[in-house]
Amino acid sequence: MFTGIVEELGEVIGVEQVPNAARLTVRGPLVTTDAGHGDSIAVSGVCLTVVDVAGSDFTVDVVHETLQRSSLAKVHVGDAVNLERATALGDRLGGHIMQGHVDGTGVYLSRDAAGLTKFALPAGLTRYVVEKGSIAVDGVSLTVAAIGHDEFTIALIPTTLELTTLGRREPGDLVNLEVDVLAKYVEKLASPHLSPRAGDNDGLGAEEEA
Repeated sequence: MFTGIVEELGEVIGVEQVPNAARLTVRGPLVTTDAGHGDSIAVSGVCLTVVDVAGSDFTVDVVHETLQRSSLAKVHVGDAVNLERATALGDRLGGHIMQGHVDGTGVYLSRDAAGLTKFALPAGLTRYVVEKGSIAVDGVSLTVAAIGHDEFTIALIPTTLELTTLGRREPGDLVNLEVDVLAKYVEKLASPHLSPRAGDNDGLGAEEEA
């Protein structure tokens, strides 16, 4: 589990294609101080298992399913990535409960002088995002300032822009999104008890049918 409080900006120093996966080597002097084989580290919001540690560098394998669902398929040597070690029991919950299981990718759209930043939101995730609710963008725990039909807005403070990859994003860049897992559990538990809406053939809304 993670909280979305990024510990450091890492740098991708190696990308190797292996059967049905990609092997990434990442430089992270802080997160490697106590890392070992089998530990979990979130790389831009993706929970990955450490397979090797050498000094301040660690190596992870990214399987095909993860490459399909996240922006790591497009990562290159020299790219910056957000890094966070798994939360220890008893630590402060500075952000919100995150699994490091990316639900999909959004697109960075724009940021104004006040830090209001817009991202395009995939249709299948819109029902899980609410104003003042939590969402993880590239592994950063953030509060939704506004929500539209197919986009959402975050108010980013200068510290977040400086210490995470979000300050380096340009329009069109892909970002990893993880919605609040509690919303998905509530939907799963409540769906058998909800009446179909008029015009629905199977009880799903328009976004769900899409």
